[in-house]
Amino acid sequence: MNVISKRTLIKFYESYSSSKTALEVWHSDTRKALWQTPNDIKKVYSSASFLGDNRVVFNIKGNKYRLIVHIDYKRKIVRVRFIGTHAQYDKINAEEI
Repeated sequence: MNVISKRTLIKFYESYSSSKTALEVWHSDTRKALWQTPNDIKKVYSSASFLGDNRVVFNIKGNKYRLIVHIDYKRKIVRVRFIGTHAQYDKINAEEI
């Protein structure tokens, strides 16, 4: 999968250094993945939550952080829509971000 944009992840972990390893692992695993359906994601990330419009919420570092992505399965593109602390996540509408 092609992750757009790693720069967003880097910018986040520069401020929240404890997220760096977990985000780097997620990014590396996602780049190697060939997800075709949500079931493919669930096999690897059992705690992932699926929203409308092909959005997926990943729990990062034991649910300390939340990552929302939009996935275009046909084009194999994963777009980062949001990364934040659990508290920051609680303040947004994950369906619209």
